[in-house]
Amino acid sequence: MELAYYSDYAVRLVNSEEPARGKDSLTSVEAVRALFGGNQSAGRRATDADVTRFRSVRGRLRAVFEAADGGDETLAVDLLNSLLLEFPVSPQISGHDVRDDDGRPLWHMHLADHPSNATAGYAAIAAMGLAFHLTEYGVDRLGLCEASPCRNAYLDTSTNRSRRYCSDRCATRANVAAYRARKRLEADRTERLAADRTAGTGRAADSAQRTSASGER
Repeated sequence: MELAYYSDYAVRLVNSEEPARGKDSLTSVEAVRALFGGNQSAGRRATDADVTRFRSVRGRLRAVFEAADGGDETLAVDLLNSLLLEFPVSPQISGHDVRDDDGRPLWHMHLADHPSNATAGYAAIAAMGLAFHLTEYGVDRLGLCEASPCRNAYLDTSTNRSRRYCSDRCATRANVAAYRARKRLEADRTERLAADRTAGTGRAADSAQRTSASGER
């Protein structure tokens, strides 16, 4: 089953908003349709009413990522289960008219939704894809970018569970920020040491002067 493809539905929807930056790209029916990617037939079902509905599902999916990122495994699963119950799908075998070299269909599992509207169809696929990813790889593979103020969602597929950022761009920005912070800390430490040495020299000079003056008396 195309787990990465289906779980990416959830990531795309969650990342259509960047709360910390005050950005929200989900403002029109065209934006809703764009989230469906290559599934244009499903996207064409979207209407203006789906904009509000998509935003509601987006908040619930982000809550799953937030719970997972915060280490609350039970809450993440409970939130995802509530979505699965509300937006069910049916697995079906599909070939999509794609043939191998012998002309036989390339069979694979496909998630067939039975939506009353575009939001229900999208939410069903996103929730099921995320559920497959969670159960296959673990709840700790659902994360939120650590590069402030990004906080975009991502799915960690690294072999050593080491991913911390949603993109190479955010990783680079975070590394640069950390490097600059270390340099500032080193500069501050050097300045304090220099100031301490200067103060120590001044105190020694004052003491010598007082000793000399006392001897003269």
